[in-house]
Amino acid sequence: MNAVLPATSTQQTSKAGVRFTYTPEQLRGFAQQVLELARRAGASACECEVSEGNGLSVTVRMGVVETIEHNRDKAIGVTVYAGERPAARRGHASTSDLSAAALAQTVEAALAIARRTAVDECAGPPEAAELARVPRELDLYHPWALGTGEAIALARRLERAAFALSPKIRNSEGAVVSAQHGQFVLANSLGFMQGYPTSRHMLSLSVIAEEKGLMQRDDWYSSARVPGLLADPEALGRYAGARALARLRSRKIPTCQAPVLLEAPVAAGLVGSFVNAASGGNLYRKSSFLLDALGRQVFSAGVSIEERPHEPRALASAAFDEEGVATRSRSVVDKGQLTGYFLGTYSARKLGMKSTGSAGGAHNLVVAANGPDFRGLLAKLRRGLLVTELLGQGVNLVTGDYSRGAAGYWVEGGEIAYPVEEITIAGNLKDMFLGIAAVGSDQVVRGAYRCGSILIDNMTIAGN
Repeated sequence: MNAVLPATSTQQTSKAGVRFTYTPEQLRGFAQQVLELARRAGASACECEVSEGNGLSVTVRMGVVETIEHNRDKAIGVTVYAGERPAARRGHASTSDLSAAALAQTVEAALAIARRTAVDECAGPPEAAELARVPRELDLYHPWALGTGEAIALARRLERAAFALSPKIRNSEGAVVSAQHGQFVLANSLGFMQGYPTSRHMLSLSVIAEEKGLMQRDDWYSSARVPGLLADPEALGRYAGARALARLRSRKIPTCQAPVLLEAPVAAGLVGSFVNAASGGNLYRKSSFLLDALGRQVFSAGVSIEERPHEPRALASAAFDEEGVATRSRSVVDKGQLTGYFLGTYSARKLGMKSTGSAGGAHNLVVAANGPDFRGLLAKLRRGLLVTELLGQGVNLVTGDYSRGAAGYWVEGGEIAYPVEEITIAGNLKDMFLGIAAVGSDQVVRGAYRCGSILIDNMTIAGN
């Protein structure tokens, strides 16, 4: 059911064949032009980001190539301020044209917007003391010189591995192979100017199993900065196929109250709900149940969460946030107590606090394991529901009310008994967080979150 897929030894990280249009020096030159144009035009402050990216994405379905997408793009975003805090006005404009004339027009457009917006006492660039001053190497760029033919062959290997598993694997929603590369420079009028290249690659597969006219689908994917750390294509294909096969003969269950085990990828979504509730925008708008919760017990005592933004090669690593504010390793939840919010400069000012370097989101949140592996969690669950898929968006961050469509497996005696579908799990995030009985050691990475499966002591399961 839940496994860590082995890394392949066949994929290479050669830089050959991967080229950017501009050098880092040229990107810094564009940024410097914008800052100077804004200064001459009368802006009190300016921030800009210059970026470019390129990549290849291929989708194969039933062995036939459905899409081949080569992307190459560039952009510059400009934010200017008219007036000094606490009487600043903010304007933003962007363009994909990096010519001198286009840069001048973009700065003028941003200033025109700023001059027509309302004064906002919290508007303005970050505090100079909070900016990242020393560049930090995080090893985030590992280009994959992937040819179109090679990508198609990889996607077909994914599908073939799943279809070879059983004749009950009848259809596919597609195998995707993607290699993406980018570079950027972030600069502001406080003297900050830094940037670096990044890469992100992915293999994914979704297949459909059929038995007696009834169909079930499931999927799996692998994403990494380094192509050599992606899952082996055959192993990933077999795992996606096995997951679909395991869901055949799904049934409904009666409405009940029972413990619920969220499989690690689903548990990562629960962590995402926590991050949203603890983020500055929802907090200063008073639309979060975690308002004024710092220092309070919001999770069970066994739960600790750390933010680790400086892990080499990690998917959500960053030396600074989208405003140039330095990121730092920190505790967010310590033995169940909320010890940190996720704040950018603006939301921090609205709340009378300091930025946490979170403009743009969290950076590598790690939920510490305090329980056994996946099999051990099933034994600890003993009788209840294992959730492997959630449907819908039934999360109210104001009240914490939680209701999602779900599919998974009923567990009896610590063993999976049968698959279930067409059910809803419901509760309140406040009770769910406090009711976490264990966090498994079966960690997976899903975006910015690294988390094992999570066992919640009791939820309402609505069935037939």
